[in-house]
Amino acid sequence: MPFTPFHLGPGLFLGLLFRKRINIIIFIIANVIIDLEPFIMVILLRLNYPVHGYIHTFLAAVIVGLSLGYMLYLVKKPLRSIHEFFFNNIEYSDNVRACLLAGASGTVIHVLLDSPLYPDIKPFYPIAINPLYNPSLTMPIYMTCIICGGIGLIYYIYIWWTHE
Repeated sequence: MPFTPFHLGPGLFLGLLFRKRINIIIFIIANVIIDLEPFIMVILLRLNYPVHGYIHTFLAAVIVGLSLGYMLYLVKKPLRSIHEFFFNNIEYSDNVRACLLAGASGTVIHVLLDSPLYPDIKPFYPIAINPLYNPSLTMPIYMTCIICGGIGLIYYIYIWWTHE
C-alpha cells in the first residue's frame, strides 16, 4: 500500500480480536514494519532497489516477523509499558509463542494485502511472478483496511470502557 497507515486498520482490529493468543503490540508493529524496506532502501538511501523488494515476500516476511517477535519478546518489560499506556485495561498475551505468532502473522498479512496491488511484488520468491496480482482488488482492499480501522477503534473503545 502506498501509505503504511492503511496496514494499521487490520493490525488493530485483528490484534484486538486475537489479543489473548497473540501479542497485540508486536502484531501491530509487524503489520507496518515491512514498509521500512522501501522507505529506507528507496526513499532514504535512494538505492537502485525495487520498491517492493525481498522483504515483501512470504519467506522473508516470516523470517522478519519471527525475528521481530523474538527480539521484542526479549525486551518485553519496556513493551509492557507501551501496552499499559495504550491498552491499559485490555488483557493480552506476552509469552514467546504469542510474540512469535504475532510477528509472523503480522508480516504475512502485510504481504498478503500488498500482493494483489503491485505487479513488482514477488510473494513466492524465487518464483519471479506475482500470481496474486489483481488490480481490481485495489479499492476493496483499501476499503477493508479502512473499515477494519474503524471497527478496530470502536472495538478498542468498547473493550477499554467495559474492561473486557
